[in-house]
Amino acid sequence: MRRTPATAAALVLAAFAAPALAADAAGPIPTLFQGLVPALTAIIVFSVVLVMLGTLVWPKIMKGLNDRADKIEQEIKAAEDARRQAKDALAQYEQSLAEARAEAKGMLEQARTEQTKFAAELKAKNEAELSAMRERALHEISQARKAAVAEIYNEAAQLATAMAGKILGRELNASDQQQLVEESLRELSARNN
Repeated sequence: MRRTPATAAALVLAAFAAPALAADAAGPIPTLFQGLVPALTAIIVFSVVLVMLGTLVWPKIMKGLNDRADKIEQEIKAAEDARRQAKDALAQYEQSLAEARAEAKGMLEQARTEQTKFAAELKAKNEAELSAMRERALHEISQARKAAVAEIYNEAAQLATAMAGKILGRELNASDQQQLVEESLRELSARNN
């Protein structure tokens, strides 16, 4: 165990005060001098102990308490700073989240607009292609019809020429045949219109 000078001084003073404290309680009435010595001894011991505690122990206790108070104060400041930083970070996070939501909403609206525009363009393109295909088909049908009618007219003219030749008993030459074909075509055209 480590002994400090204050402890040693307290032990010495206690040794001097022991006889005064050990006086018989049932003894004779002390004189003024006999009562004064123990009182002075007690006052001296108290004063020495008070001075030693005040100079040696009390500063260490105060230093420890002040250090602890400073540490607690620093921890409180650090906690307040951390709370402030967390609050700022939360506000920044909420702002970033709001911006991200707004950006996502804008992107969705833009995608919907582009999708609608693309669908309209695709529909217009398909309708144009379908219309062009319909026109081509109608034109091809008209051409095929005209070709079929012309072929039928031609076959009919040849058949009519052959029959006319048999009926007349002679064979028609090319100019007669051409004339009959043209007349037949004019008559058929007049009937169709």
